Amino acid sequence: MNVRRGWLTAPVATSIVMFATDAESRRGGTTARWLRMGEHMRITGFRRALVAAVAAAATAGTATAGSAVPQEAADPTVQTAGQTGVGTAVATAVDERTDRVAEALKRKRPRPKPTPTPTANPEAVKVDRVPTPEPDWWNCSVLFGAGECAEIDLPLDYDEPDGEKTTVAVLRVKARDQANKIGTLFLNPGGPGGSGVWIAADAEWFLSDEVLDRFDIVGFDPRGINYSSNVTCWRNQGEAYAALEGMFVPFPLGRTQEAAYIGSAKAFGRSCSESGNPLAGSMSTAQVARDMDVLRRMVGDDQLTYLGFSYGSQLGNVYANMFPERVRAVAIDGVLDPEAWVGTDANAGVPSTMRLRSGEAAHKGLTEVLDRCEAAGSDYCTLAGLGDPREVYAEIAASLRRSPLQFVDEETGEVYYEFTYGNLINWMLGNLYYPDAGYWIDQDLTMIYYELTGEYPEGVDEDEHAAAVRTALPLRVRTAQARGTVPESAPGPRSTTRFGFPYYNDNEAFASVLCTDGRNPARAEQWRQFAARADRSAPGFGPYWTWASAPCASSTWTVRDEDAWTGPFTNVTAHPVLVVGNYWDPATSYEGAQAVATQLPGSRLVSSDSWGHTAYGTSECATSAIDQYLIGQQLPEEGTVCVGDVQPFTERLTEPGELDLPDLDELRTMATDDEPGAPTSGEAGVPDRLPPVVPPVPGALPRR
Repeated sequence: MNVRRGWLTAPVATSIVMFATDAESRRGGTTARWLRMGEHMRITGFRRALVAAVAAAATAGTATAGSAVPQEAADPTVQTAGQTGVGTAVATAVDERTDRVAEALKRKRPRPKPTPTPTANPEAVKVDRVPTPEPDWWNCSVLFGAGECAEIDLPLDYDEPDGEKTTVAVLRVKARDQANKIGTLFLNPGGPGGSGVWIAADAEWFLSDEVLDRFDIVGFDPRGINYSSNVTCWRNQGEAYAALEGMFVPFPLGRTQEAAYIGSAKAFGRSCSESGNPLAGSMSTAQVARDMDVLRRMVGDDQLTYLGFSYGSQLGNVYANMFPERVRAVAIDGVLDPEAWVGTDANAGVPSTMRLRSGEAAHKGLTEVLDRCEAAGSDYCTLAGLGDPREVYAEIAASLRRSPLQFVDEETGEVYYEFTYGNLINWMLGNLYYPDAGYWIDQDLTMIYYELTGEYPEGVDEDEHAAAVRTALPLRVRTAQARGTVPESAPGPRSTTRFGFPYYNDNEAFASVLCTDGRNPARAEQWRQFAARADRSAPGFGPYWTWASAPCASSTWTVRDEDAWTGPFTNVTAHPVLVVGNYWDPATSYEGAQAVATQLPGSRLVSSDSWGHTAYGTSECATSAIDQYLIGQQLPEEGTVCVGDVQPFTERLTEPGELDLPDLDELRTMATDDEPGAPTSGEAGVPDRLPPVVPPVPGALPRR
């Protein structure tokens, strides 16, 4: 079963919600909001979506969101992880690794010579020619659960401020304590393609009370994306799917799939360079940064306060270098190396998604989970009872590369599901987005191992256990698929409100930023050799990430933005930038955070030994450091190393050595429910105030 999302159909094998968190699953009503975000976001105007929402509310009623959960302050320096029930070997390993990294971070690293900021910043002069917008704010809480909305017309090209315009959708949630308001906090969830409108609307569920008290929260959908004017490269969804059919795999395996993938990638680039213009050539990160500077002025702030996750780190970094004198507090979490993102003369011949080293980051994270599993033993990790976890994983991967795992209906003999090697990589990557990555990787690999080998623990009813695994594994995959995208059978808002058939431009939105921002090889065929090379350094994960930028081949993606920002990334900002990097982030490698902290003069790096994509919400220490910086502009101590609140295999299994399968009735309900939830089992103490971060490549879904 394939789900068409992003450039490729991701057979998503993770129990995670696209743009949702555990807290949303628990509070019920808002889960539907996030799941149906894809349906609503394609309407050009807010008001048309509001009409549909009001009509639905009149029929079915509206859910009332719960109140925000207070979040306690934390020590902004080193925090120790809870070790209740953990074996001595695991605790010692975590402590020793943290000490080593902390010591390394204290050593002085050479920094590049800062680039002087001109007295008259040409970027500021250019943007200041645009009149300050006068927003017509309207109450949109019935649609988003919170906030007021406005649509702002901004120049398509800032070289022609009076020329063609593009519409940008903005949502604002006012500070709770207006009398003591500091200003406005701008948010971006990543992507590119993530909705700033939705992350602002849901801010009360993951930001601390003090931040919500002191700042108006503003999010905007970047140009071309979601509620803003949409970039479209085809006339309708049918044309888009037909053109992209060869890319509906996690990544191509073998010459046949590679040829199909390359063909679709070429068609993609040509169509966006022709039909997608002029917007496809005006969606660089620099243009979004210019838009954000106009919006900053619109809300009355002299300088920018910003929190960006994942690709949002690139937006924050570009803004800081384009408008360094206008930085009040810019915090970036889950950081991309900007030189890898845009490319340099030295690496322009390497695909942008390979330069980022995300495949290596995911491989490193999975290897660490498997090593910690072995160290903890079978009392804490089921997989450890099956042999060396690395060897068990290698055996599973090799088997699936040879042939997929087929699920056969015993009565009819029909194959009702195939689990491929691509599914495995996609599933493991998705699990690594979880703060409790270890738990899910352990459970999922154990399920696959039992089904592949038929070897079950002694004393277990093999028939009953096998039946449970055969039921649970496909349901886990199907549930993740249902939660990772809008169901294809669901009516879109345009059809419901008679504004036309829905058109989901996730494909174009992501590519129009990635391909416009960065330099890439000339021909899509060249991705074959790079993917093979990436597979040697990061098996599976390397080609998964590398292939994603194939539509950016410069001979077919020919549209360019002459005003894209390609550097420098070393400008001196008015106030220091806070850079947060997670050691085990599977999408934005820790090396990206180190690079930015070295490039930006005066910036401060906070490192976190935590799991999942980005650190905010996964570590009380990292979360508190960001909050204190945003509010009081206080930088944490140099060399600060935080430890994630959840670490793999620190909780003893209820029945050591046995698979902890979720209740099958619950799984069946999750697979068919309109608002599926997460399995109730999992690592104890998993944070439930996580931002809805969007990863920087389609198909790789964020944590639940």
